[in-house]
Amino acid sequence: MRFLLLALTVGGGVAVAIATSTSVLANDDGVSHAVFVETNATNGNAILVYDRSSGGALTQVASYATDGFGGVANGAAVDPLASQGALTYDPAHGLLLAVNAGSNTVSVFSADGDHLRLRQTIASGGLFPASIAVHGRFAYVLNAGGDGSISGYRIAGGRLRAIEGSTRSLGLGNTNPPFFLSSPGQVGFTPDGSKLVVTTKMAGTIEVFGLSPSGRPSDTPAVTKSVGPVPFAFAFDEVGRVIVTEAGSSSLTSYKINSDGSLTVIDASVPDGQAATCWITTARGFFFVANTGTANLSGYAINDAGALSLIGGSKVAATTGGGPIDMATSDDGRFLYAESGGTGTINEFRVSSDGALSALGVVPAVHGLEGIAAS
Repeated sequence: MRFLLLALTVGGGVAVAIATSTSVLANDDGVSHAVFVETNATNGNAILVYDRSSGGALTQVASYATDGFGGVANGAAVDPLASQGALTYDPAHGLLLAVNAGSNTVSVFSADGDHLRLRQTIASGGLFPASIAVHGRFAYVLNAGGDGSISGYRIAGGRLRAIEGSTRSLGLGNTNPPFFLSSPGQVGFTPDGSKLVVTTKMAGTIEVFGLSPSGRPSDTPAVTKSVGPVPFAFAFDEVGRVIVTEAGSSSLTSYKINSDGSLTVIDASVPDGQAATCWITTARGFFFVANTGTANLSGYAINDAGALSLIGGSKVAATTGGGPIDMATSDDGRFLYAESGGTGTINEFRVSSDGALSALGVVPAVHGLEGIAAS
């Protein structure tokens, strides 16, 4: 999981606040769609905006400053935040939420096609925010620095409002910036919004907080020891089971989430035979993981019982640029976009109904990037 540290640059300097957008490309459904990428630049974080054509191709059209700064976890290389979900699109409210790890803030943009408007920059409630999740009228930020923490917000009027008494320490005893292997990996809501899930890499735990109707978390989480080493990121299947990546063994484990927040193992540590399996996303009922150490993606199917298997028995679904990290899929699941931290590019793929990936192309982004979302 160790790579050469890459310099963070945006055109050699501070990101442009707003670049004039070209006309928005309408897709076959008559709706414009975009892909958003976070530069994570330490001298001025920004969001790069790409129009998505009906065929899935991306064209960069704008750059918007976040009014914050990116950050780099100690020891990190192609994955400077060492997390999943640094950038989140909220379709219900038409918002794009971005973490600013270097300034301990979160930026809130309204999103209309490929046009963004910065509505707010708000304190993250902790140090080195690295992941953010949204469900309904609530958002939660995962702060990876120091002891690590979660902090909650209500979404109202296109802005975030901190939920009093919602911050919970993870007790990790890390530094700030954190060491990348001992920082938490992701925060996310269960599909029904009743619980909040956090992964801790070196501690090797999956922690589940209950949420009250007001959005406040339980005082302490239900803690389950990960089956495999270095639980990094997760996604959910259609019936609410959680699928967790295990970077230390390059494998996936599926769990049932019980009513008390404890987890029951369904299928344990199913390997893909690659290296540093960290990020995960879903498309068309399949799971796709980024293997950072071997520059490729693997695909998994899941059956009705929750058992996992490699799609078509193949360990490699697609190759990418060096150091693939975070991924995003289009709202209809037909396209998948994977950031390559080693090359500062975005790999474009079409997702077939059988889970096969077809390469569409590669578009430039920026070195140091982390965080991607699609509308």
